[in-house]
Parts: sequence; C-alpha cells; structure tokens
Amino acid sequence: MAKRFTLNNPDKEKRQFQRRAIISVIIVLALVAAVIFRLEYLQIQQHARYTNLSQKNQQTVLPLAPTRGLIYDRNGVLLASNTPVFSLELIPHRVEDLKKTIAELQTMITISDEDIEAFHKQLNQRHRYDAIPLKIKLNQEEVARFYVNQSRFPGVVIRAQLIRTYPYADAMVDVLGFVGRINERDLMHVNMTNYGATNYIGKVGIEKFYEDELHGITGYEWVETDAGGRTMRVLQNEPPIAGKDMYLTIDSGLQLEAKKALGNEQGAIVAIQPQTGEVLAMVSNPTYDPNLFVNGMPSTIYTQLRNDPSQPLFNRAIRGQYPLASTIKPFLALGGLITKTTTPEFRIKDPGYVKLYNHTYRDWRKGGHGIVNLNRAIVISCDTYFYLLAMRMGITRMGTILRQFGFGEDTGLDIGEELPGLIPSPKWKKRKMGQSWYLGDTLISGIGQGYMLTTPIQLAVATTGLANRGARYQPHLLKKTISAKGTQTSTKPTTLSPVVASKKNWGEIIRGMHGVMTHGTGRKFGFPKQYTVAGKTGTGQVFSTHGVKVDTKNLPKHLRDHSMFIAFAPVDNPKIAIAVVVEHSPGTATKIARDVIDYWLIREKHL
Repeated sequence: MAKRFTLNNPDKEKRQFQRRAIISVIIVLALVAAVIFRLEYLQIQQHARYTNLSQKNQQTVLPLAPTRGLIYDRNGVLLASNTPVFSLELIPHRVEDLKKTIAELQTMITISDEDIEAFHKQLNQRHRYDAIPLKIKLNQEEVARFYVNQSRFPGVVIRAQLIRTYPYADAMVDVLGFVGRINERDLMHVNMTNYGATNYIGKVGIEKFYEDELHGITGYEWVETDAGGRTMRVLQNEPPIAGKDMYLTIDSGLQLEAKKALGNEQGAIVAIQPQTGEVLAMVSNPTYDPNLFVNGMPSTIYTQLRNDPSQPLFNRAIRGQYPLASTIKPFLALGGLITKTTTPEFRIKDPGYVKLYNHTYRDWRKGGHGIVNLNRAIVISCDTYFYLLAMRMGITRMGTILRQFGFGEDTGLDIGEELPGLIPSPKWKKRKMGQSWYLGDTLISGIGQGYMLTTPIQLAVATTGLANRGARYQPHLLKKTISAKGTQTSTKPTTLSPVVASKKNWGEIIRGMHGVMTHGTGRKFGFPKQYTVAGKTGTGQVFSTHGVKVDTKNLPKHLRDHSMFIAFAPVDNPKIAIAVVVEHSPGTATKIARDVIDYWLIREKHL
C-alpha cells in the first residue's frame, strides 16, 4: 500500500505564527518605547532648552520707514534735511513690566517726564507689537551704557533712524512748518499701514501740505528675532520707497534779507514773481525755531511760546488779517474807471473832510489838498476823493472789483491754513450783526477801513495783478519735485481770471502808483538809480481818535497804527511784487520794502 502525503501541518504552522507574533509585538513595543523615551527626553529633560528657544525665536514682520524727502530752495540750498540719530524703543508685548523697565532704564539714560508722557500716548495709539520710541537722540555714552546692559532688558532696542532738521531754524518756518510726533488725531487722517514705522508727520506748512509726497512708502522685512527684538536673520525683504525731494520757489537769500529787514518789528512780508505766481519770500515776525517741535521741548517752553503776547506761533503772512487802509486806493480807482463812476479828468476841491448827516469824515491832512484829480488822489493818498468815489460806486461795485483781484477769499497758496480776509456787504452785516448797511459804512470802506480786512499774501497777490496789468496767477511755493527714481515734475503757472480794463485805464493807475514813489506818500522809499518802482502806502488804523489829531508817539505801542506798503518793480517789466505789513509802527514799511527789493534786483542781479 502506498505512503499517504500530507499537505498541511497545523501544529507546525501554529507554532510558527506564534513566534512571528511574539517578534512583532517585541518590535512594536521597542518602537513605542523608543518614541516614549524620545518624548520624555524632549518634553522633560530638554523642556527648559526648547521652551527658551521657542520664546526667543519668532518670525516677525518689521515695517521699514522710508527716508523723508529733502526740501531745497529754488537754487538748491538745503532747507530741511534728515540727520541720523539713535533712539531707544520698547516693544510692549515683549516687556513684562513696562513701569519697572522704564524706571531701570532711567538709572542709565536721561529720560524726561515729557519723554515718558509721549511714550504712553503712543502706547495707546499703536499695536503692542510695534516698536515705540521712549527717547530720541541718545548720545554715544548712553548708547554704550545700554549695550553693556542689554541682556537685562528684553523687548528694549536701540535703533538708528533719520530725524528732521531745519538748518535755517526760525528763518524758514513760516514756509516749511515742521514735523512732530504722530498723535491720535494724525492717525485718523493717514493710512496706518504706511505709517507703521514712522514716528513723525508734517504738522503745519509745506511739511503738512505735501506730507504724502514727502513721506514715501513704507517697506517690510520678514525676519527671525529673539526675545530682545534683535534680528537673527532676514527671511524676506521689500525695501521702502523714499519720499520725493522738493524744490521750492523760495529764494533763501531773499528770505533771510526780508527777515533781517523786519528786525524786531512785528509783521509780515510776502514777495512774488509777478509773471509766474512763484512766492520768492514769505516772512512772519516774531517766529520760533521748528527744531524744538521735532526734538521735543519742556512743557514750560511751549507754554511760554503759546502765551507770548507777540504770538510767535501765529503765521501773520497767511493768517494775519488787517485793514486794507490806503493800499485799497489803486484798486478802487481802477474800479471807478471801469464802471465810469470817475474819469482821469474828474476833479474835486478837497476841504479836508466830507460831511454826511451829522458826522464828519476827515482827510489825513488837515485843511485838505485843494484841487484833486484821480492821479493826484493816488499820489497824495487823498481820503476825501476816495470817500466821494466810494459813495458814487456803492459797496456792491466796490466789492466786485476787489474780488476780481482776489480779496475776500483764500489765494489757494499750497500751504493751507489761510484766512480769507473780508470784503463786507449789506447781506454780510445783516447776517453777522443783525444791522442794516449805512452809507457811512460805504464811505469809510473807500479808504480801506471799517470792516475791510486782508492778509499780506492777498495784498501781494493783488499787487501782481496790478504789475501784470490784469493778468493773474495763482501763488505757489512748490517749484519742482524729484522722485526716488529720478523723475522730475515741475509746477506750471496756473492762470486765474484776469482783471479786464483798457490800456489807458491801466496806464492811469500805474502812473499814479509811480508818482506815489517819486513825489507822493512813498518818498521815504528813496530814489533808486537802477530801477523804477510803483507803489502805494497805507496806514491801518488800530485806535480811533474820532478825528482828533494825536501824536502816535504818545500812544502805547499796541494802539499805534499799522504801516502798510505794496509795490512792484521795475515798472515796465516787473520782476518782483511785494506786500509789507508792520504792526503798530507807522511809516516803517516803505524802508523795509526798499531793502528787500534792492536785494532782489541789484544784489541778486534780476534787472
């Protein structure tokens, strides 16, 4: 019988499976043990090390401040620069105890109460992960002292930055303005994303008006930092775009000459190039150093500036509102010719006053000027003639000609902050005072008194209209910009509605204004050999004497009349038009104007 063949051996297979299962379990247990051992090593034995590493190394997006554009005068003289400084900054979310940290920093670095106050203001306005400056402009000793102790101050860093500096200090502030620390009100009007790394913003003047162009565009760095805020490595970079450099129409030499000419007098000077509207100089006096606002100043100094009775913080050139006084007379004379309410031949016999009802309106000269026509009325500034002219024109037609020259409204100067002056009307008086307009109001308006108000910039702009025989241009301060890529953009003159009059009428007014300077009220100007000049003086009344002759020298300074003067030169090809207002100092404006015009036409050779 054949031997039986067995295909399966259950017992053997069972034993083999058991051996393999045991080996697999051992391997799995070994792997699990290895994982558990590694976790125990990382989580327990190396806990302190890896916790420290996780806290210290973080990826952070850091905004990069753009370089603020520089500001130059028309000739390339630097007016506003950027100076490198070191600033002490805190990153709030990395500082455990701000109060304690600041107190310890004060033991090494001089930090004022004003610095701390400014820090806390920004602390409430910024994100806690933003670096907030505690002190600007550390000296070398303070920087070295901090770096020796830096390990004690996590979240505190020293960073290099550029800070605005004004080399000419108070001489240019009326034009430039200044930058200051960003406050909560500023943040409401800017793109926060673009100001993440910026601590300063334009507050007034050109710095404020052209803030967007000057500031530039913020860049960003994606970096790995440690707990102290120090960058370990840069992961990605998007560089900032610098602000545009600006060239202004201002001539720094003329600006300095105008400031020198004013001396200690309170007032303002505005000089304009008639054919373009470019402002050559704009000075207000007294004034202040803008660097104080950039660097920060003790509250006591700011209080002194704010409470100073001479108002150094007040820009008289664009915000000072004064009576037009007799500077109004060439404009009204032209209006009289245009409306045919007077003629060059029309004459009056001036007794020295005009009687209206029970009131007497007196001429500045007792006894009057005798026989006076239009030309002589301008030359000798005859009040009586213009009283009568105003009565014949009426306040409505007077307002029309004055508004054509830009009185009663902003000039549109690219600085903002202007006040509009005032050309009154019956409707205005009724609305403002609840009173009717009287003929006496019209009469006194004829010599630029009463409710009439103007600013120095308005006077200068109106004078360019006379110089150009009716052609008018909007005043401007920006001449050109140059971008970070080198693209240059120039400002073109902007024409305004002209004042239309016949050549003959223009000739009458210009001839009268030239006569003012040769044999009229402007003779104090002198007689320059190199050029001709046309002008008009004015005396802005501050204190009414009710027609009684008073020696102004016996009045307190603040009650004395303002001295006013407008002029352009040379007469036939004007290169400069000027308006000067000197507060409480009668008769001084003409000499001041002479110094400024001489500088421009003779010393700077613009003839």
